Amino acid sequence: MNNADRGRAARAELARKTMPSGALGRLGALAVHLATLQRTVRPSIGRARLLLFAADHGISEAGVSAYPRAVTGQMLINFAQGGAAACVLARANAVELEVIDVGVDLDPVQTPPGIVAAKVRRGSGRIDREPAMTAAERDAAFAAGVAAVARAGSVDAIAVGEMGIGNTTVAAALLAALTDAPIECCVGRGTGVDDAGLERKRQVVGASLARVAGITDPAALLAELGGLEIAAMVGAIIAAASGTRVVVIDGFIASVAALVATRLDPDIRAHLIFAHRSAEAGHALCLDGLGAEPLLDLSLRLGEGTGALLAIPLLRSAAAIMREMATFESAGVSERTLA
Repeated sequence: MNNADRGRAARAELARKTMPSGALGRLGALAVHLATLQRTVRPSIGRARLLLFAADHGISEAGVSAYPRAVTGQMLINFAQGGAAACVLARANAVELEVIDVGVDLDPVQTPPGIVAAKVRRGSGRIDREPAMTAAERDAAFAAGVAAVARAGSVDAIAVGEMGIGNTTVAAALLAALTDAPIECCVGRGTGVDDAGLERKRQVVGASLARVAGITDPAALLAELGGLEIAAMVGAIIAAASGTRVVVIDGFIASVAALVATRLDPDIRAHLIFAHRSAEAGHALCLDGLGAEPLLDLSLRLGEGTGALLAIPLLRSAAAIMREMATFESAGVSERTLA
């Protein structure tokens, strides 16, 4: 049975449930999507894991964030102690959480206990002046993402998220380079910069794009403009999007990673579910480029996989509808008679 046949079977099963046609709206569509992907009319989202990749960025030296670069390392400690928003929401929604240091500006011996040490280098290059990383470093970060998926084992859903001061700037640059969209449409306020900070971000992105003019290959652009955590997310997304697994994409930065991943491997797109539409400028543009309609719109702009964590209960609910909701026949309920 191919995916088209599986989709028809899932829609037919949903139509048998004790409710008017289309009554569950997009939740019903999500249920069909999960059933199609898992190749069963009784899908399940049991184990779910968030892979949260952390790294620093050379471009933070340009004053593009409202917070100092040291915050990335400080947040690693917060993650390790369970006090970050991602930790709270992971516990609240029964989602496993793994935090991976792929490029935080800390000596490796300073990586807090409980954080996976996979550091490629201590922060990326300053992209308005130099490449973010070498091709070998990009590949090492990519491999760290693949390894994180392998450690997750047989989970039903893998979510990807990130942490890194300066990463909305590099994501905006990467988005602009991949789509040729105007800088003003790609660059937002990130951590909450003022008007002067927003202008600095636009200038930095403009200089970065000028430096890489003529480069169109997505893997090359990832090395030139991306971040180590973005490269790791690309690797994780491609590795996770196989078999019957669902890949839940968080906000703006994770969506840019998904855009790169789909440019490298278009076949993975059916596995990707986009958690939310963030308040960050550029996210709507990125989602449009992916043909994605996110599940939530809560004006989030935190990152850390928080939107993905909030979306997991929706996936579980949609799957439960297919497994547990009675049919008209089993419940003895009369079906619609009017055309």
